[in-house]
Amino acid sequence: MPHIQVKVLEGKTEEEKNKLAQELVKAAQKVIDLGDDSFSVSIEDFTSDEWKNEVYPNHIMKRKDILYKEPGYEM
Repeated sequence: MPHIQVKVLEGKTEEEKNKLAQELVKAAQKVIDLGDDSFSVSIEDFTSDEWKNEVYPNHIMKRKDILYKEPGYEM
């Protein structure tokens, strides 16, 4: 069962997060052909400082082994 984890900068509304979750599931369903009930999605908010000091170095750059799309920015 696929679980999609999303990390975002704080400030997105609940409506935006719900819409993002719905759209991610729709896109994933087209590729891996599983029903809606198979998916779960979590969205975690981070401050700019947390992104710079925690997310970018530890969750992105140190995890290149599972990174399928690298960011187009550097910190």
